[in-house]
Amino acid sequence: MREDLFILKGVHPGFVLEMELKNRKLAKRPFALSINEHPQTLGAITKGKRSMNTALALKIEHALGLEEGYFMILQVYYEIKEEKRKQLASEHPDLSKLRPVLFWETNIATIDWQQQKRAVIQRVFERGNEVEKNEIIRFYGKEVVDQFLKNKH
Repeated sequence: MREDLFILKGVHPGFVLEMELKNRKLAKRPFALSINEHPQTLGAITKGKRSMNTALALKIEHALGLEEGYFMILQVYYEIKEEKRKQLASEHPDLSKLRPVLFWETNIATIDWQQQKRAVIQRVFERGNEVEKNEIIRFYGKEVVDQFLKNKH
């Protein structure tokens, strides 16, 4: 894999296109028109609100002299990253074993268990009972919990 693709893995191709156009001092609207594309389409892609499609990627790559497939490879890596994020967000501990009072300031059903891992582990080990602690160890794994608890002190 090309080094720049490895570095940009998971970045929306629109953001990369935006950087490429800025580096070349090309305005989006005239560039879009030069490749027979709607400026709004290009704008939505560079803002990350729309996916890159194969036909458009080929037009852009040809116009900028980039390797064919460059933007589609970025699109696929971006979609993989987003899917992994969604899958991780749907994973959570057995909520029937955790008292909602532990997380009184938030709705326990909306916690991002991966993003807030450190805070969850600290909270449960400061205020939780044995059942709750065991569930957190089961969910995150003993090594992860031990690592966060060790680094706390």
